[in-house]
Amino acid sequence: MFELALDPMTWGLLCVVALAAGFIDAIAGGGGMLTVPALLTAGLPPHVTLGTNKLASSFGSITASLTYYRQQLFNPKFWAASIFATAIGAVLGTLLVDFLSTEFLNKLLPVIIILVACYSLFGKLSPTESHTLPPVTQALKIKQWVQGLCLGFFDGMAGPGAGTFWTASNSILYKISLLLNCGLARSMNFVSNFISLITFVALGHVNFLLGLSMGVFLMLGAWIGAHSAIKFGNKLIKPLFNTVVIILAGKLVVEAYLS
Repeated sequence: MFELALDPMTWGLLCVVALAAGFIDAIAGGGGMLTVPALLTAGLPPHVTLGTNKLASSFGSITASLTYYRQQLFNPKFWAASIFATAIGAVLGTLLVDFLSTEFLNKLLPVIIILVACYSLFGKLSPTESHTLPPVTQALKIKQWVQGLCLGFFDGMAGPGAGTFWTASNSILYKISLLLNCGLARSMNFVSNFISLITFVALGHVNFLLGLSMGVFLMLGAWIGAHSAIKFGNKLIKPLFNTVVIILAGKLVVEAYLS
């Protein structure tokens, strides 16, 4: 277990960042864009930053997912294949992160996120306003397994914007409302966060005190964000989602190609 002495001001700033990240993550995903750089700036080593961020973000993602579940906007039984696939992908991603070419992934990621940004700007995040789940078919199960394995693996590797990828891919794969989309994205984000966290804990890469304190503020931000999304719907979700993916795309392009 890693511990780090932080002055009260830095600790407080990290908690404020966590509050904002929880709000953004509950609606559009991408909260890690705020928390990961903040933790690195505070002086945590990269591997401890990733583990501590997983601890904090698990608090936020479970708060958001429970909020959507209580509003009947997430059905665990219907999405069971997605849950299992995401958990498996997260384990594999976390375990194999040291064996993959991060340079290649850093080059590829901006291209993918820019495509997501273009889709969100010019396409439809939701093809329907009805909160009706799609029919259960073999094709649906295949989509759930492929999506869950890929995005669980990606999130297990601590990739930024996993929740944003869930929201965008849901709109392409399934004919569901934007609120059902958000409920699915936030719930799957919790699955991959939690499974990856267990692995980071086993490896000793978590600052528990900092992760727990940030987690409390992430929970508060996620609660506010999820309720805001449910109350305001598309008027809030789509503009915030577009803003997040554009910022994420720009950040990744700068880091991968210009720095």
